[in-house]
Amino acid sequence: MPTELYENLEAPKKAVLAAVDTGEYDVETSLEELRELARTAGYPVVGTATQKLQSPVAATFMGSGRLLELKEYLEAVEADLIIFDEELSPAQLRNIEELCDCPVLDRTMLILDIFAKNAQSSEGKLQVELAQLKYMYPRLKGKGEALSRLGGGIGTRGPGESQLETDRRHIRRRIDYLESKLKNIETRRSLLSERRKKNAVKTIALVGYTNTGKSTLLNLLTQSDVFVKDQLFATLDPTSRKMEIDDVEFMLIDTVGFLKNLPHDLIDAFHSTLESALNCDLALIVCDATGEYEMQLKTTLDTLDALHFNAPYIVVMNKSETLRDFEGYPTDAVFISAKENLGTEVLKREILKRFQNDYVFCSLRVPYRSVSDYNANKKYLKERNIIFNDFGMLIDAVIPAMYISKFHDFIDR
Repeated sequence: MPTELYENLEAPKKAVLAAVDTGEYDVETSLEELRELARTAGYPVVGTATQKLQSPVAATFMGSGRLLELKEYLEAVEADLIIFDEELSPAQLRNIEELCDCPVLDRTMLILDIFAKNAQSSEGKLQVELAQLKYMYPRLKGKGEALSRLGGGIGTRGPGESQLETDRRHIRRRIDYLESKLKNIETRRSLLSERRKKNAVKTIALVGYTNTGKSTLLNLLTQSDVFVKDQLFATLDPTSRKMEIDDVEFMLIDTVGFLKNLPHDLIDAFHSTLESALNCDLALIVCDATGEYEMQLKTTLDTLDALHFNAPYIVVMNKSETLRDFEGYPTDAVFISAKENLGTEVLKREILKRFQNDYVFCSLRVPYRSVSDYNANKKYLKERNIIFNDFGMLIDAVIPAMYISKFHDFIDR
């Protein structure tokens, strides 16, 4: 079975967003995010439809009467796709399509479609394929006709129609194969992480809600030119860059952004990618200070908790250049603007403060007769300045605390 992803050429041009308002969350805010997801996938939204219910209808999610009204609305605005703001069961998906006579996507299918569109690395493509197959697997039984309808449009980038219509055992074998292959990649990444720890290089992970400016911050802190785009999930593959603060070297890692109600299968599939964040020494949780920052922070912390993340973190409020009132924000947050390069020096000082017990800034006196002994361990420190005199060398250095004993005889007390 081929692993390559493909993108379907045929796709609905206009979409209507649909949601059930149970009062559990702000539907308007959630629909606005769904609109942005649809835009990212390349589908303009021409309208929305909501219904207030205590809970979704088991068979049709919305009431059947409301769905018939929605069908008439689709004809009026010439829309040919409905996108629901929740994950639908196979029965709900089938029943809504029959009542509205229109292709239907749920939030999970749309997100998977975007991930398939944006995946660049071979690992990213494997992860997306795994998530898609896990989503489709329970929907295969007795769903051949429905899957055929999905095969020509949005929500099917990746494995494709021909794969999704194979028997369940074949799909199961493919899932097992992908999980095994990703496990091997995860093992190799863990070995690399252990090597970094032995070299005393601390890792810092950029985590947070999607489209909050993590990649822009990475570029600013590391003087890099990582791809940045104003859309959801522009970054899927982890990106690592070196960063120095006062001659202390760090490895800064950008990770895939989180999202409210991010599908569990997608989180599981991208576990190997997120492993770099989970094993970091410090996380920078980046939020949009001008957006729904409370929801972004809660979503990020809940997702990290589900992944058993336990490293320390700093909350970074990005895009804060226009803020005048800081009341209501987390008291320990660092306010920056990655775009305008504001507040980054404060952030660097805060990062260094978190590692103050891991590095020793000191002066070394190295007699000329001991230069060979010093050079044998020189790889373990960072020289900041060297002065030569009649005695030998006077060196200002930064030394990882774990290696300070190697220079005990040279420390200038």
